[in-house]
Amino acid sequence: MKRHLLSAGDLSRDDAVRVLDTAVELLALSDRPIKKLPTLRGRTVVNLFFEDSTRTRISFEAAAKRLSADVITFSAKGSSVSKGESLKDTALTLQAMGADAVIVRHQSSGAPHRLASAGWIDGSVINAGDGTHEHPTQALLDAFTLRRHLAGDTGDLEGRRVTIVGDVLHSRVARSNALLLSTLGAEVTLVAPPTLLPVGVGSWPVEYTYALDPALAKADAVMMLRVQRERGGGGGFFPSSREYSRRYGMDARRMSLLPDHALVLHPGPMNRGVEISAEVADSARSVIVEQVTNGVAVRMAVLYLLLSGEGTTR
Repeated sequence: MKRHLLSAGDLSRDDAVRVLDTAVELLALSDRPIKKLPTLRGRTVVNLFFEDSTRTRISFEAAAKRLSADVITFSAKGSSVSKGESLKDTALTLQAMGADAVIVRHQSSGAPHRLASAGWIDGSVINAGDGTHEHPTQALLDAFTLRRHLAGDTGDLEGRRVTIVGDVLHSRVARSNALLLSTLGAEVTLVAPPTLLPVGVGSWPVEYTYALDPALAKADAVMMLRVQRERGGGGGFFPSSREYSRRYGMDARRMSLLPDHALVLHPGPMNRGVEISAEVADSARSVIVEQVTNGVAVRMAVLYLLLSGEGTTR
């Protein structure tokens, strides 16, 4: 692996498989009475979150602590950032504190890349979501979840069909999954209204369509995306939430169109009743809660491989 994890595109197939295989071993920790390893004792991991988060922040914090790292959680609200401090000065402060890894979530696309390339921090930088750009560890945990159910722990996703539905335009999860799942050999189809597909989507390693129902019959898994109103999704992109749900929501009728083995995923948080019904979210096909559990193991694997020096290149 490279020194930083900024994009799912940074991962070769071998890199991705190594993360997923390592996560299989680390997932076993969750069944132990004491869920800790001494692997990263003495290392300092900083959660640098300029944007609100629950799942990702807590997941990274749990992952670092289970590896015995010292964890500093930094929230922009109530910090010097709210007084106008720049990203550079914040980074230099963290460097002075001896950060070995900085996990960054930022509202601006490219912020983690800037942090990694500017030389302000000596440690590894991990992108935990930047604007509408990418969220690589979410793609890794999604791939991990798919692999466990569709191919076995050490199997492969070659030829598996994954349909990603919803607000692709504003979704960093969709971008990272499109890259990573394609690298792992899966066939990805994006489904969205024309207004919620990004310009240039034809250059992505995916197929895309505006019609959901025909795409479901051949899917091994379907991933529902939230309409991101905070990034502009919704306003002017479709007539109403009711109309969006009718055409692109996953309900019991649409779930019945899926093959018997097919899974339903969602990166969270969910808008129940909009992109997914409560009946589907709570069904036996849903692996949404499992995604959260798997996220800790996958992020442990990323931190372990980056900070232990196992296979990293500088």
